[in-house]
Amino acid sequence: MTATPQDVWLPFPAEEVAGLPDSFRYRVWDGEDAFPADPADCVFYVAPYMKTAEVTVRPFAEMTAVQVVQTLTAGIDDVRGRLGDLRPGVRLCNAAGVHTASTAELALTLTLASLRGIPGMVRGQDREEWRSGFYDALADKNVLIIGYGSIGSAIEDRLVPFECGRIARVARTARTTGHGPVHALADLPGLLPQADVVILVTPLTDATRGLAGADFLSRMKDGALLVNVSRGPVVDTKSLLAEVESGRLRAALDVTDPEPLPDGHPLWHAPNVLITPHVGGSSTAFEPRAKRLLARQLGLFASGKPLEHTVLITE
Repeated sequence: MTATPQDVWLPFPAEEVAGLPDSFRYRVWDGEDAFPADPADCVFYVAPYMKTAEVTVRPFAEMTAVQVVQTLTAGIDDVRGRLGDLRPGVRLCNAAGVHTASTAELALTLTLASLRGIPGMVRGQDREEWRSGFYDALADKNVLIIGYGSIGSAIEDRLVPFECGRIARVARTARTTGHGPVHALADLPGLLPQADVVILVTPLTDATRGLAGADFLSRMKDGALLVNVSRGPVVDTKSLLAEVESGRLRAALDVTDPEPLPDGHPLWHAPNVLITPHVGGSSTAFEPRAKRLLARQLGLFASGKPLEHTVLITE
């Protein structure tokens, strides 16, 4: 007697993902109103990418047989609040590594564009203005990377050729890496005043929500640049506005709080602020890396082997 194939929900057609095991029945769901099948039959759920948290978690309560929830994001904050809708024992896996190259590229882009005054030059081009003068270089600048996982390390790899003065690293706990020591978050008060550029790439957790608040920002040196490619709520928007509107600090933000940034919000027109619309991971690098991850994960799942990037197991 042949067993009925188990359902796997994917945001891509299965035929577009090379190397998938043939032991599953693949359903395509990318956040549409209608589900592709009964959620109760799904054993492996790949969350849609670039959808709201409400869309992502909508099937949870009906997924009574699900064993794995695989996000396509490095962070899991969009689903963390609704894990109680899942049965105990569900493995939650993130997409660590999928966004590493793309997000590191954007962090470097934001840093260079802000230091070299590119936004002002673009506005000058629109007005046929020749904005010559001296601008900041990344060379000789001290850079502080806060959040030193795969993306933080990749950012440092890309900074090295630019001849920075010093690169310091901060993570939740102190450790030693091939690049050098990683400081704990508790060391930030002594590190912030030394940094010309502070790059936030930390996950959003209870410990990092509002991390870059009034005290944090006040410790940054005059003229320093804050780059945020993590999550908007890691920065306290009101405190940041006070600093950039005074002219003391600069900011380059791929993420904001609130997000999307609504019409009329003061961040849109704050001086020395560069904003991109949360596009750190949404580049041409995403899809091939995401599909390779899914093929690996489903191959491991089919063979009963431990999965990669398991962040937690529901209770």
